[in-house]
Amino acid sequence: MNAAPEEITSLVGREVYSNNGMFVGEIEDVRLDLDARAVTGLALAELNHELFAGRASGNTGVIVPYRWVRAVGDVVLVNDVIERLDTGTEEPERESEPEKQAT
Repeated sequence: MNAAPEEITSLVGREVYSNNGMFVGEIEDVRLDLDARAVTGLALAELNHELFAGRASGNTGVIVPYRWVRAVGDVVLVNDVIERLDTGTEEPERESEPEKQAT
Protein backbone atom coordinates (compact mmCIF):
# COMPACT_ATOMS: atom_id res chain seq x y z
CA MET A 1 0.00 0.00 0.00
CA ASN A 2 1.29 3.45 -0.89
CA ALA A 3 1.37 5.64 2.22
CA ALA A 4 2.49 8.77 0.39
CA PRO A 5 0.16 11.74 0.93
CA GLU A 6 -2.00 12.82 -1.99
CA GLU A 7 -3.43 16.21 -2.85
CA ILE A 8 -7.03 16.72 -1.81
CA THR A 9 -7.91 17.64 -5.38
CA SER A 10 -7.03 14.08 -6.43
CA LEU A 11 -10.39 13.02 -4.92
CA VAL A 12 -12.35 15.15 -7.39
CA GLY A 13 -13.76 13.04 -10.19
CA ARG A 14 -13.54 9.72 -8.35
CA GLU A 15 -16.63 7.53 -8.27
CA VAL A 16 -18.21 6.71 -4.92
CA TYR A 17 -19.72 3.31 -4.16
CA SER A 18 -21.49 1.91 -1.10
CA ASN A 19 -20.10 -1.10 0.77
CA ASN A 20 -22.54 -3.33 -1.10
CA GLY A 21 -21.25 -2.12 -4.49
CA MET A 22 -24.00 0.34 -5.46
CA PHE A 23 -22.91 3.46 -7.34
CA VAL A 24 -23.64 6.54 -5.22
CA GLY A 25 -22.18 9.44 -7.22
CA GLU A 26 -19.04 11.21 -8.35
CA ILE A 27 -16.98 13.56 -6.19
CA GLU A 28 -17.36 17.14 -7.40
CA ASP A 29 -15.79 18.97 -4.46
CA VAL A 30 -14.41 18.44 -0.96
CA ARG A 31 -15.63 20.12 2.24
CA LEU A 32 -12.81 21.12 4.57
CA ASP A 33 -12.46 22.23 8.17
CA LEU A 34 -9.50 24.57 7.82
CA ASP A 35 -8.98 24.97 11.57
CA ALA A 36 -8.75 21.20 12.10
CA ARG A 37 -6.99 20.68 8.75
CA ALA A 38 -9.38 17.85 7.97
CA VAL A 39 -11.78 16.76 5.25
CA THR A 40 -15.33 16.82 6.64
CA GLY A 41 -17.40 15.91 3.61
CA LEU A 42 -17.52 14.97 -0.04
CA ALA A 43 -19.79 16.93 -2.39
CA LEU A 44 -21.25 14.47 -4.88
CA ALA A 45 -22.74 15.10 -8.30
CA GLU A 46 -23.74 12.70 -11.08
CA LEU A 47 -25.87 10.97 -8.45
CA ASN A 48 -27.53 7.59 -8.66
CA HIS A 49 -31.08 8.89 -9.19
CA GLU A 50 -32.70 5.73 -7.83
CA LEU A 51 -30.77 6.03 -4.58
CA PHE A 52 -31.59 9.71 -4.03
CA ALA A 53 -35.11 9.81 -5.44
CA GLY A 54 -37.04 12.59 -3.70
CA ARG A 55 -33.94 13.85 -1.86
CA ALA A 56 -31.95 15.48 -4.66
CA SER A 57 -33.18 16.58 -8.06
CA GLY A 58 -31.93 18.37 -11.14
CA ASN A 59 -28.48 19.82 -10.67
CA THR A 60 -28.62 19.44 -6.89
CA GLY A 61 -25.90 17.32 -5.32
CA VAL A 62 -25.43 15.92 -1.85
CA ILE A 63 -22.68 16.12 0.75
CA VAL A 64 -21.63 12.81 2.27
CA PRO A 65 -20.02 13.19 5.71
CA TYR A 66 -16.40 12.06 5.51
CA ARG A 67 -16.91 9.88 8.60
CA TRP A 68 -18.92 7.57 6.28
CA VAL A 69 -15.84 6.94 4.11
CA ARG A 70 -14.41 3.45 4.60
CA ALA A 71 -11.70 3.33 1.91
CA VAL A 72 -10.09 5.57 -0.71
CA GLY A 73 -8.42 4.09 -3.77
CA ASP A 74 -9.30 4.19 -7.44
CA VAL A 75 -12.86 4.63 -6.13
CA VAL A 76 -14.18 5.75 -2.73
CA LEU A 77 -16.16 3.31 -0.58
CA VAL A 78 -18.70 4.62 1.92
CA ASN A 79 -20.98 3.03 4.48
CA ASP A 80 -24.14 1.52 3.07
CA VAL A 81 -25.96 4.75 2.22
CA ILE A 82 -29.10 2.92 1.11
CA GLU A 83 -29.79 1.50 4.56
CA ARG A 84 -29.23 4.92 6.17
CA LEU A 85 -31.62 6.63 3.74
CA ASP A 86 -34.29 3.91 3.74
CA THR A 87 -34.47 3.59 7.53
CA GLY A 88 -34.40 7.32 8.13
CA THR A 89 -31.34 7.05 10.35
CA GLU A 90 -29.29 9.46 8.30
CA GLU A 91 -27.20 11.52 10.69
CA PRO A 92 -27.45 15.28 10.26
CA GLU A 93 -24.20 16.99 9.33
CA ARG A 94 -22.97 18.95 12.34
CA GLU A 95 -21.94 22.49 11.53
CA SER A 96 -19.37 24.19 13.66
CA GLU A 97 -20.72 27.06 15.75
CA PRO A 98 -19.79 30.51 14.51
CA GLU A 99 -17.11 32.14 16.57
CA LYS A 100 -18.32 34.85 18.93
CA GLN A 101 -16.82 38.24 18.33
CA ALA A 102 -15.49 40.22 21.28
CA THR A 103 -17.10 43.63 21.72
